[in-house]
Amino acid sequence: MRKLCIILLCLFYYTFGFAQTDLPQVKIKTLNGAEVGFAQLSANKDTALIVSFWATWCIPCITELETINDQLQERQLQTPFKLIAVSVDDTRSSARVPSFVKGRGWNFPIYLDTNSDLKRALNINDIPHILIIKNGKIIYQHTGYVPGNEEELFEVISKQ
Repeated sequence: MRKLCIILLCLFYYTFGFAQTDLPQVKIKTLNGAEVGFAQLSANKDTALIVSFWATWCIPCITELETINDQLQERQLQTPFKLIAVSVDDTRSSARVPSFVKGRGWNFPIYLDTNSDLKRALNINDIPHILIIKNGKIIYQHTGYVPGNEEELFEVISKQ
């Protein structure tokens, strides 16, 4: 019982500390090549921001973004939030991203992290990876995708 209490206490402190993670001052690029500071993108205090890390070769990433995109307008009417997607395609494959996104009809901002600077700064090891940011702090994150994960994501958003 004592071990269980210690483990739960450690998890609580880990979760609390993680939820308060400050955002890195890393630059990412728009599809037009303009550099943007990630912390500045995430600075909106009134609206939660969903950040999806993905790549053109990652089937679960694409499935997740397709599912979110299909529900985006309806969900934003229920609870205001913003969505951006950060491609971690390398320099060679990032040239495909604009046409890939256009072909999918995604209507949310797409950014490029071709050197994985932001991915490294946030200690993200695998994709798909989702963050929810509110008031400049990471309040939720999830790695991987199985159908239904978006419901958990939207539930977290609705409670903000």
